[in-house]
Amino acid sequence: MTTQAQLGDKTFTLERFPLDQKNRSLQAWDSADEYLINYVNEHHPDCRSLLILNDSFGALACYFNKLTVCSVNDSYISHQAAAYNLQENKLPTADFTQLDSLSALPQDVDLVLIKTPRNVGFLQFQLSELSEVLAPGTPVIAAGKTKEIHNSTIKSFEQFIGETKTSLAVKKSRLILSTAKGGYKAADFPVTWELEGTEFNITNHANVFSRDSLDIGARFFFNYLPETPKAKSIIDLGCGNGVVGLMTLARCPNASVTFVDESYMAVESARLNVEINLGDKFDNCEFIENDCLTGFERDSVDMVLCNPPFHQAQAVTDHIAWQMFKQAKDTLKEGGELRIIGNRHLDYHDKLNRMFGNCKLLGSNKKFVVLSATKNSGML
Repeated sequence: MTTQAQLGDKTFTLERFPLDQKNRSLQAWDSADEYLINYVNEHHPDCRSLLILNDSFGALACYFNKLTVCSVNDSYISHQAAAYNLQENKLPTADFTQLDSLSALPQDVDLVLIKTPRNVGFLQFQLSELSEVLAPGTPVIAAGKTKEIHNSTIKSFEQFIGETKTSLAVKKSRLILSTAKGGYKAADFPVTWELEGTEFNITNHANVFSRDSLDIGARFFFNYLPETPKAKSIIDLGCGNGVVGLMTLARCPNASVTFVDESYMAVESARLNVEINLGDKFDNCEFIENDCLTGFERDSVDMVLCNPPFHQAQAVTDHIAWQMFKQAKDTLKEGGELRIIGNRHLDYHDKLNRMFGNCKLLGSNKKFVVLSATKNSGML
């Protein structure tokens, strides 16, 4: 949604990514962004260098563009959104740097701003990384929705950063105010666990879905993965830790598998899991951070496997599934197959029928359905 955003004393035009999303009602900033901006203006007017974590669509990067800003995010889409919004507002980028969530953090900053993630483990990983580089006395200010800031959130800041307090709530958002005490405090990431029924050991970074065990959707999907050499080129779309592509590679050893996700930690987890468990197949694989299949060659692959998400940042939405299905159809060869798993209530069967002109139920239980749609020239 392109909207005029009044942030502090400035006005910006901000776009939420992806640009072609169907739900145009979602805005690219929230009251937590506004609270952070107003607090920094009041309490840290002399700040010259900022480290910003989890700026979903670049609202903070746009506002503080006159400072030296390093923005860290685990989301490829968030990086694209920040770059786009800075460009659209004709803002300078000479002092703006973007890092992924696994890169080393800068050590010399005046102030740290954090949009609190919902994933507590990911927050603890980020706070641990900060504890290693921040000079004692560096202020750390986090913001999030009041309902999502719990006692465990405060304890994480106290454990990894230092003395912590919270602000009053404003527009249903709250600040967490902490000061670095100095000294590295390690977090327990990445984690490794045995994949049931196999000899594989799965490694997960902190921000990967179902970090500590096999999620029930993937477990059910395993029953319907390809087992024949018919599909030579396969994409694991929204791969997470890569277990679906890994199991497919084990069953179809002559196939090439491309692992795609918008999370840098997910793609790195998938890369590690293939390298550790099926190292002899590693050269048959690619690992790509991307906005779904944007930029992929049309009519180029035999099969796309997918467990579509139904949220982006904090918002529940089906536009990502639509984008995945449309781009999968474009990327598939004639006769190629999209095979997905989804919650029964999401009605993906209807979406696929409308888009592909066909949809077959491969399996179901009380919670999930596994569906197959084939690309044919009649629906191009």
